[in-house]
Amino acid sequence: MKISHIFLMSSMLVSMPSLALSVEPVWKDSSLSTEARAKALVKAMTQEEKLQLVVSRYGVHGGPGNESVPKEALGSAGYVPGIPRLGIPAQQITDASLGITNPQNVRPGDAATSLPSGQILSGTFDPDLAYEAGQMMGKEAYHRGFNVLLGGGGAVLVRDPRNGRNFEYLGEDSLVAGNMAAAQIQGVQSQHVIATAKQFAFGAIETNRMKVDMRIGEKEARESDLLAFEIAVKQGKPGAIMCAYNKVNGDYSCENSYLLQLPKKNWAYRGYILTDWGATHSTEKSANAGLDQESGASFDSKVFFGKDLKRAIAKGEVSQGRLDNMVYRIVYSLMDVGAYDHPSYKSNQPEDVAANEAVSQKVAENGIVLLKNSHNVLPLSPQIKKIAIIGGKADQGVMSGGGSSQVTARGGNIIDQTRTQIWPGPVSYFPSSPMKAIQALAPNTKVDFATGNNIQEAVALASHADVAIVFATKWSAEGFDSANLELFGNQNQLIEAVAKTGKPVIVVLETGNPVEMPWLNNVDAVVEAWYPGTSGGPAIANILFGKVNPSGRLTTTWPKALSQVPYPYIAGAGHMPAIQKLNVKQYSAHNQLVSSVNLNEDGANVGYRWYEQKRLTPLYSFGYGLSYTTFKYKKINVVKDFTSDQHLITANVTIENTGKRDGADVIQVYGKMPDGTPSRLLGFKKVDLKAGETKTVAVTLFPASLSHYLPEKHDWEINPGSYEIFVRPNALSTDGLKTTMHLDKIDLPD
Repeated sequence: MKISHIFLMSSMLVSMPSLALSVEPVWKDSSLSTEARAKALVKAMTQEEKLQLVVSRYGVHGGPGNESVPKEALGSAGYVPGIPRLGIPAQQITDASLGITNPQNVRPGDAATSLPSGQILSGTFDPDLAYEAGQMMGKEAYHRGFNVLLGGGGAVLVRDPRNGRNFEYLGEDSLVAGNMAAAQIQGVQSQHVIATAKQFAFGAIETNRMKVDMRIGEKEARESDLLAFEIAVKQGKPGAIMCAYNKVNGDYSCENSYLLQLPKKNWAYRGYILTDWGATHSTEKSANAGLDQESGASFDSKVFFGKDLKRAIAKGEVSQGRLDNMVYRIVYSLMDVGAYDHPSYKSNQPEDVAANEAVSQKVAENGIVLLKNSHNVLPLSPQIKKIAIIGGKADQGVMSGGGSSQVTARGGNIIDQTRTQIWPGPVSYFPSSPMKAIQALAPNTKVDFATGNNIQEAVALASHADVAIVFATKWSAEGFDSANLELFGNQNQLIEAVAKTGKPVIVVLETGNPVEMPWLNNVDAVVEAWYPGTSGGPAIANILFGKVNPSGRLTTTWPKALSQVPYPYIAGAGHMPAIQKLNVKQYSAHNQLVSSVNLNEDGANVGYRWYEQKRLTPLYSFGYGLSYTTFKYKKINVVKDFTSDQHLITANVTIENTGKRDGADVIQVYGKMPDGTPSRLLGFKKVDLKAGETKTVAVTLFPASLSHYLPEKHDWEINPGSYEIFVRPNALSTDGLKTTMHLDKIDLPD
């Protein structure tokens, strides 16, 4: 063949489109940075495609105006159509904090695994376990076709023991809440599912949550709730942050420029900020403040980020650059967690249910708290002859919290037909019976049950048993706060009556918050099981019989009475909105509701720091929890390693298991500031020790916990001076060891 013929054929190949070499778009090139890919993708989008991505709708209640749900939408919490020509997957959005909710809307008859409540997860003091829990949730979300989870990072600090949503959160301490949320976020996102840090910010109460104004100074804010979110965001890197319903200092959270700009400008946050369902109130103000996605638009008074946003951009009221940044942040998050390159799909393959439920049980067993154990009545012997089990539907299951976090358990939830059946109910139990689990561990023991509704019947049963176990429950749910700290119904009278039999009495609490215990001195043992999740029955039984040595610690201080808390009276607490579904307009039907809360009352001194400041002695302090063995702190040594780019402080703590059982302790290191402000948790670490074993454990101390925020400088500073460093069994204990550490003044960039 002549050379001229070769050139001719080559030119023909180039000129033929069907044979031309295809060039992959920049945004498809996974070897490039996420930033470069996301920028290229946004540049390739039309204006209509951009506007499509900034609104989610079509949840379980349909779209705006009760539009029908598109067949492509899975129909859990929300849906954003994808853009197939650019490879952008649909955003399939699901609730919530403790597991995948509404699974039956995806596949009729389907169910999911529920984690135990947030107090249990944080009470493990184990970020590795929080990661494992998040990973399990991420797997179950991805398996069902979801790629956005409205949970995984509940960093709201517990300021009030009546808050109906405390069971979703991670306690009162910024360091614990932030680190545990960050680990859980990382676990969720390891499965190509976006996790959400929420609710941003200061949702300390649920009463009148759509309007209540939470007022707080900048210093107090940055050193409390915002510090927890800062840790969660910087370490966890959530794909999304959800702004809250309530106002903060006069502006709704979802149009509050201070709140919405803080993560983006100060924390190097690259993800997007979405609204809670029904929390959008404006177009221009929200968009310009930094809101990136109007979510759950069917719950808003109208769609603010639809035609109204398009019109505002055309008029110059919202810049084109703002829209481009909103879209960039959304696609960046999808790419960053792998949801773009690994689209989720509804899998018909069986999932490893046993493994998932084992994770939930492991969390419960590591976070359930032993509050009292007189005369070592626990652990129970499997050789015991007769056990009376009373109350709490313990023959059927364990209680769960209500609202958007409600998971449907395998086998279906057990509904209390005598109580509310409307949202945020119905009052539900997971079908994991503690009684059945107890019978399995003590097969030769006669185990009888009384509902507790008839006190005389319960007393008679306990009188003929060797030990009585009373299960007491209190339901909490999104949308309302408890009116008080009392157990529901006749449960206090029931426990008092059973205690008078003279038999050993163990009380197992399944609650979403601390409760008053007027009978505490008359019972032998108290176990706080919180809401222990879909494997709660076996977890409780394993604790009671010592197959698992309890190691959970409180992450919420228990007051003796409401007179000890910063906000003893909340107008309207206890009022539950009488609504058939989550219709935002009906939330304001009750007139006598709290309109604002001055959070400066406790400010940065949340929880145990409030009690120390006011010199109050609570019932149980943050960090409290008993074991079936004993521990002794033998030595503490603080080492500083400061260089130009890091400030590393380590407390080396020597600890001994002085008992006869293997067990785990949470080493808690606290610091007293030179300026005399209340003590702060500086670091923590959970450690396993065999009976008689001694270990020296390195506990990293966090500079943020040693710092003060200076509003006038917009910066953090570690004050010079002598710091008292303690290792204690709980925040307010006088036991433990003490050392001192001198620090020079250190400026920390915000």
